Amino acid sequence: MDKLTNIIEAVLFASGKGVELDIIADKLNVSPKEVKKAISELEERYGSEGGIRLLQFNNKAQLASNPTYKTEVEAVLNPIREKELTRTILECAAIVAYKQPVTKTEIEYLRGLNSDYAVHALLELKLIYPCGRKDSIGRPILYATTDEFLKRFKLNSLADLPDYDELMDAIHRPDTDNYLYAREEYGAEEVPAPAEEEGGEETSSPAEGGYEIPDFLRGLDESDLVKIG
Repeated sequence: MDKLTNIIEAVLFASGKGVELDIIADKLNVSPKEVKKAISELEERYGSEGGIRLLQFNNKAQLASNPTYKTEVEAVLNPIREKELTRTILECAAIVAYKQPVTKTEIEYLRGLNSDYAVHALLELKLIYPCGRKDSIGRPILYATTDEFLKRFKLNSLADLPDYDELMDAIHRPDTDNYLYAREEYGAEEVPAPAEEEGGEETSSPAEGGYEIPDFLRGLDESDLVKIG
């Protein structure tokens, strides 16, 4: 049981979300009773005062931080998350602006990173909208920028956008005085290039600096992160 308990612990940790107990039992070739016993052992292992808690709901189990330490966890992680999430939102906004109409898969191919949060954030901020579906397998949703996007970045039209490569370089440019340009990739997931996009254009590498940051980049800040939760 110790080995099974450790395996289940590793599965829950790697998942980061609720995992169905029936799936665990099926894939590990053990009985549901053995899984439940292992889960009980994990609950005892973590206790009520440790930093990690084991949650159970709808026949699922999940590892989560202890809410007792919520304030301290947020104090450490929120500044880190804001750096990366803000840069991610800017990067995705730029890709949609220049490549529209574009699917989320195409955005992820150009970035090489998962973009679920950024696309959701841009939709919540009404900077992009679903403008149709691509005529390909799965009929994925296409996204384009809105009038709010133009107003937010003080553009009369998309023709006023700066050069694409320069803009992408500026988003990634190291800048110790402005958290928007943090280069760390916190928790980023690598996304394989879709088959239909082979040979597609990739974003340019980070610039070594030297030019003025475009005003386009300064239209989105940490107050927007508060709005979208």
